[in-house]
Amino acid sequence: MKASVLRCALMISFIFVLLTSQVCAQGDTPASKRESAESRAEALRQFNSSLEALVSRVSPAVVQIQATGLAPVEGSNKAGVALIVRQRALGSGVMLDPDGYIMTNAHVVEGAQRIRVLFPTPAAASPLEITPVGKVQTLEAKLVGVHKETDLALLKVEGHNFPILPLQKNRAVHPGELVFAIGSPEGLQSSVTMGVVSSVWRQPDPDQPMVYIQTDAPINRGNSGGPLVDLDGYVVGLNTFILSEGGGSEGLGFAIPARVIRFVYQSLRKYGHVHRTEIQAGAQTITPALAAGLGLTQDWGVVISDVTPRGPAEAAGLKVQDIVLAVDGRPVLGLPGLTALLYLHPPDEAVRMEVLRGSGRHSLLVPAIEAHDQEDQLVDMIDPNNRISRLGIFATDFDDRLRAAVPEVRIPSGVVVLGRSLDLNALAADLHAGDIIHAFNRTPVDSVQQLRSLVRQLKTGDPVVLQIERQGKLQYVAFDTD
Repeated sequence: MKASVLRCALMISFIFVLLTSQVCAQGDTPASKRESAESRAEALRQFNSSLEALVSRVSPAVVQIQATGLAPVEGSNKAGVALIVRQRALGSGVMLDPDGYIMTNAHVVEGAQRIRVLFPTPAAASPLEITPVGKVQTLEAKLVGVHKETDLALLKVEGHNFPILPLQKNRAVHPGELVFAIGSPEGLQSSVTMGVVSSVWRQPDPDQPMVYIQTDAPINRGNSGGPLVDLDGYVVGLNTFILSEGGGSEGLGFAIPARVIRFVYQSLRKYGHVHRTEIQAGAQTITPALAAGLGLTQDWGVVISDVTPRGPAEAAGLKVQDIVLAVDGRPVLGLPGLTALLYLHPPDEAVRMEVLRGSGRHSLLVPAIEAHDQEDQLVDMIDPNNRISRLGIFATDFDDRLRAAVPEVRIPSGVVVLGRSLDLNALAADLHAGDIIHAFNRTPVDSVQQLRSLVRQLKTGDPVVLQIERQGKLQYVAFDTD
C-alpha cells in the first residue's frame, strides 16, 4: 500500500515539475507568477478531469467474478494423483460484447460448478449513496470455453446492451506508456490503479512461448482477469499474475497482450476451444556448439531438428537443419518466437516460412493442421454427483466426450477416474486421474452407477481387485477393505 501511494505521489510530482518548467520562461513579476500558478492549476485540473472521465467510461464494463466448485489441491497432481476439494475463487472480467460475452483468466474459474458475475455500481460520493450488497446486479454465467495454455476463459451471461471495452488494435504498445489496471483486488470492486508499461515483450518462463506486457500498475489477488487499459480506454492486456515475495503488489505485474486475447476470444466463441496450428516438425534453439558441430551458417536462431514423415512440413519441402528466418513475414529470433507465431496462425491457412539452407534462402508454403491434445481436461468434467466416496474418487462413464478426446485406448468403455476426493474413510485404492476401470473382482464395469453399487456391497475384510487401463497398459490394482 505504501509503495503504491509513493508511486502515485512521485508521478504527480513529476507532472507538476513538468508543468512548472513549461511556464518558467514567463518572468518573475507578481502578475506572471499568478498566471504561472493558474496555468499549472488549470493543467492539473484538466489532467485530473481526463482521468476521471476515462475511469467513468471504462469501469462499467469491468465485472467481478465469483466462482465456487471443485478443484485440485495445489501440488496434489504429482504422480498422476489429483486431490479434489471445494474451493472459492474471486477475480475480475471484462465485457467484450454487448450480448454478454466476458473474458477472464482460466485460473479464476478452474473447476467451478457455479459462476456468478457482479456488475459495478455507480461511484458513491457519500455513505448515503452506497448501493447495498443485496441490490448489486448479479447474474449467473455459463462457461463457454477455457484455454489453459494462455490462462484465458470465456463466459456468457444472458442479456443485451451491456457496456463493453474494445480490444486495442492497429497501434503498438510502448514502454513508458500510461496504463490503468481495473478490477476487484481482494474483493474491492471497481478499483483503479495507475502505472506505466515496463516492457511489451516479457517472457518469464523461457521454456514457454507465452509473452506478456509488464506493468508497474499495482495488481493484487482479485485483479486476475481484469483489463489493463490505455489513455484511450482500449484494452491493451488482461491482468493475469504478479511476481511477489510477500504476496502483494511489488510493481511486477503481467498482462496477456490484446492480440492473444482477441485470437483466443474468437476461437472460444466460435468453437468452444482453441484451434492450435502445427506443421509436424521439431525445432530447437541454435547454440554456438550446435552451429559449429553441424556447420551452420549462423550460431543463433532456430534450426529444424525433426520432420515427421508424410506430414505437411515434409510435403512442403522443409528439411532437417533448415534455419527458420521468418514465419508469415515476421522474423524468428528464437524458439519461443517460432512457437508463438505458429500458435497464433489460423489453422485453415498455409504457413509462409522463410528458411536458410546452407547459404541459400528458400520460401515455403507449409499446410497447417489443427493440433489435438491427447491429455483431456479431466478436472473440468467433474460432477459432484459422480463422487464415489468409498473409493475416494470422482469418476465418469467412458462416453462420447472421452472417445473424442482420448481415441487411443485399449478398451473404449468402463469408468474414467477424474481425480481424488478428500474422504477420510476412503479405501486405500491406488487410483490416478486418467485411469479407466474395466472390471471389479472379475465383474465388467460399464458405468459409475454400477461401480458404486458394487462398492456398496463390500464387507470389512473383502479383497478388491480392479482391472484398470493406465496410459494404454492394462494392469490390476488390489487392496483390502480393512
